[in-house]
Amino acid sequence: DLAIDKPGRQHSLSIGYFDRIGAMQYTLAHDDGQLSNDLNEAEIILVGVSRTSKTPTSMYLANRGIRVANIPIIPNLPLPKNLLSTNVLIIGLTTSPDRLIQIRKSRLNSVGEKKSTNYVQEEAIKEEVVVAKRLFIKNNWPTIDVTRKSIEETAAAAMEYLRQYKERIKSVKE
Repeated sequence: DLAIDKPGRQHSLSIGYFDRIGAMQYTLAHDDGQLSNDLNEAEIILVGVSRTSKTPTSMYLANRGIRVANIPIIPNLPLPKNLLSTNVLIIGLTTSPDRLIQIRKSRLNSVGEKKSTNYVQEEAIKEEVVVAKRLFIKNNWPTIDVTRKSIEETAAAAMEYLRQYKERIKSVKE
């Protein structure tokens, strides 16, 4: 009667399993600025311009059991009002304008979009990146430059920031 003989045994329903499922559900519901009314329930909020790997990084972290919301910085659209009043770790994601242009052009090509928009115009993208960086500095948010990072490297950096954040919170309470 070895455990290996029981079907599904390697997928036991541990507390860690349910934590990951809960994190995945939260993260999916809070992808790309959706459901921003309960941001205080996140462990990490990722903020960045379009195509800075917010969603894949969020999903990777959620698969590790971390509840993540991600908020896009969209020109001429305000951030959620409660973002700045939350007590959650907020991390800014940034990238080089040149890399962003490449990624966005590739994205538009993949969906068959042919007309030119500010989404891929060099000056508009440079301004977006500058505005985002100013926001991160103004709010003293840790920042990860994703230009040459894999999703796994970005997530590892975010987890390290979370570890440091939790240590600071713990030391303040003591």
